[in-house]
Amino acid sequence: MSLKDISPAKWRRFALWGALYLAWVVWLGNYWFLLGLAVIFDGFVTNKVHWRFWRKRGAVKQGFVREWIDAIIFAVVVVTFINMFFFQAFKIPSSSMESTLYTGDHLFVSKLAYGPKVPQTPLTIPFTHNVLPSGRKSYSTLIQNPYRRLKGWGKVQREDIVVFCFPNGDTVLTQMPAADYYAVVRATSKDYAVRRWGPLMVHPKDKKDHYVKRCVALPGDTLLLQDALHRKTLDRLDVNLSELYYDASLPGYRHLALSRKKLDLLQALPEVVSVEAEIESADEGGDVEIFPFNASLGWTRDNLGPLWVPKKGATVKLTSENLPLYRRIITSYEDHQLEERGGAIFIDGQQADSYTFGMDYYFMMGDNRHNSLDSRYWGFVPEDHVVGKPRVIWLSTDGNKSFPKNIRWGRFLKFL
Repeated sequence: MSLKDISPAKWRRFALWGALYLAWVVWLGNYWFLLGLAVIFDGFVTNKVHWRFWRKRGAVKQGFVREWIDAIIFAVVVVTFINMFFFQAFKIPSSSMESTLYTGDHLFVSKLAYGPKVPQTPLTIPFTHNVLPSGRKSYSTLIQNPYRRLKGWGKVQREDIVVFCFPNGDTVLTQMPAADYYAVVRATSKDYAVRRWGPLMVHPKDKKDHYVKRCVALPGDTLLLQDALHRKTLDRLDVNLSELYYDASLPGYRHLALSRKKLDLLQALPEVVSVEAEIESADEGGDVEIFPFNASLGWTRDNLGPLWVPKKGATVKLTSENLPLYRRIITSYEDHQLEERGGAIFIDGQQADSYTFGMDYYFMMGDNRHNSLDSRYWGFVPEDHVVGKPRVIWLSTDGNKSFPKNIRWGRFLKFL
């Protein structure tokens, strides 16, 4: 068949899909993928290669099984492509962001908001993130690409709600996967943690579990947290009843998550005898579970800082006092060797008294401050861990109720 015999409809289809593919290659910035235009040309125009090998070539009508194979393969390719570069589904697993996001909210997260990352671990079973239902890894590390982010609509801004890979999620206790491995080790010991809840599972950076929090400090900001109450806001006060702590042997509710405004409203109710804000003061001593895990700083979940957030290209003097703030950045996030010998600091075998950051970092916190595992407990979020920004709640269900009462219709298709 000559080019003259090719119908205009085939040329139009090739022109449309070829242009879309070319735009994607330019966005991706890897021009080796231009070779794929030959595949598109053959698929829409010349048909020299039998790409659908599971189908009988030249057959007009296919069997039921082959039609389903066609549909499944098409769905897997399209959905995987969309998940990689545009949108990804995400379910809120905890109450750390209430009352902005509720447990049971199903979100579409936009990767275009900050630019999608080129997959660092591309050999992954479709529709999985890091584990199979059996608990085994759903990916192979045979191919590992360096971090690279494509151009997006913008950058992370202060007060943005952000989905990111959990920084401490590189090492996981398989029998307690939701726990922070490093916090467990600090509270017990590595040997005990592995013996009790192991074995360990190690994930690459892009295969850590996903978290969602609010960005409260940007690269270069200095954060000071003072007498922080919940942002989280009984029915008329918009409080999540499932989170209340109540003991029938004690008067009233012992713990109630409220913002300052809601606290004032609650105190004004005639049926309320008394209510006090539960604030961990720095005067009471520091919390060893608060980053950087030094009680002598006097930092607590409600009083923390001042803390400078690292910025790409900025240089800091390194001392034995401030090294705990940057140790994990240097070793885990930016992949350097760090040693302390005889009071001196060595990076990659060379003595160093300063360090220049290779990435931007962020400080993330949950809106439900007293029920949120966030940057106060594990430190900074690296730029290469940022996944995207929630854009729409397409479904929300209440796990404490049965269908159909469990559907929160007021949150259906709610844009964020």
